[in-house]
Amino acid sequence: MAEKKADAPGDPVGREPYAVITQVLNEQGNIGPLVDEIFEVLADDPPAEVIIVNDASTDGTVAEIEARQRRFPQVRLIHHVSSCGKSLCMVTAARYAESSWLAFMDGDWENDPKYFPEMLALARARESQGVGLVNGVRQGRKASASKRLASRFANKLRRALLHDNCPDTGCGLKVMRRDLFLALPAFNALHRFMPALVKQQGYDIALLPVVDRQRRAGQSKYTNLRRALQGLVDLLGVIWLRQRTTRPAPNTVRETRV
Repeated sequence: MAEKKADAPGDPVGREPYAVITQVLNEQGNIGPLVDEIFEVLADDPPAEVIIVNDASTDGTVAEIEARQRRFPQVRLIHHVSSCGKSLCMVTAARYAESSWLAFMDGDWENDPKYFPEMLALARARESQGVGLVNGVRQGRKASASKRLASRFANKLRRALLHDNCPDTGCGLKVMRRDLFLALPAFNALHRFMPALVKQQGYDIALLPVVDRQRRAGQSKYTNLRRALQGLVDLLGVIWLRQRTTRPAPNTVRETRV
């Protein structure tokens, strides 16, 4: 077992509890082993809760999760009656969460939970410096060449227009405070614009390289054409939102009384 790292000097929030959050839509063969792995690799600093939002799965996904609930009482299973998509699953989970920090990941096995301790330490240590989000940046992506090219183009276009300084907003590994996440606007593509929206709130972002993995079972729910068409509409919407939103910088609002 790896030695547990000490808190960073001057860490203002210490070991506040964190929740691991993921969402699943027909991820039988992926989600069960992923839950096992979460509790194995995070044994030295376990999450207070693992919140899984079932986005109306029709296969054996729920049975795999329920089997883990009998072994791991921290696992909480939330259900959507109809599919709402990844971003709104994240919002649902955050609303149910009781922890101060949220550690997001995808439920298809492509994200490795072993990076969470480092991401949490980075988020906690740099919170006083204005960092509101730690975002993973995938290395050695296992997606098809066409998807990698499409993702690279989308990232370059988004960075040029939004100046979010994040080369991989699509990486599912993200860590941030619950209250900040719930302050972001909730819409279907929120997860792809979190760096830009966090900056809109007056915070900075930090990046951490992570190794991408191949899913164990099933197929991706996205196609290049569908993602490109939706992404263009979403990008225009976020540009409009940023232009129409003015917020005070963090920690600058104060009350006086006489």
